[in-house]
Amino acid sequence: MKRVIGLLLASGILLVGCASGPKLSETQSKLPSLPEDQGRIYFYRTSIMGMAIQPGIALNGKTVGSCAPNGVFFVDVPPGNYEASITTEVERKLNFTVDKGEEKFVRCYISMGFFVGHGIVELVDPTTGRDETRDLAFTGKQ
Repeated sequence: MKRVIGLLLASGILLVGCASGPKLSETQSKLPSLPEDQGRIYFYRTSIMGMAIQPGIALNGKTVGSCAPNGVFFVDVPPGNYEASITTEVERKLNFTVDKGEEKFVRCYISMGFFVGHGIVELVDPTTGRDETRDLAFTGKQ
């Protein structure tokens, strides 16, 4: 009996660190359409490794959201050059260009660090990004 209770408590603790809310696929129809003169950048995290670490994600130096396990959000931006960054005990950056009407997908994850896990941001192709974000919790504004 004590083992069962311990297992239930451990499961509950694990779930606390994950993003919650409706799946992106369930909210997609309620989200605003991409404005014709802008691009959309999706930020997401599929892994729960290092789930207690949920660093902020900055776009051109301004925080736009956090790297929540099993979570996804997006930012609509004008065409141009962008730098996404994530900071834990080190800062990692990713530079890319967004065109009008284009969707970019930036995956974030936590790798092993000396004291704290290191946040990583990487650009993934749209097909992979759409597939990986479909069942993640939408953590953005509706």
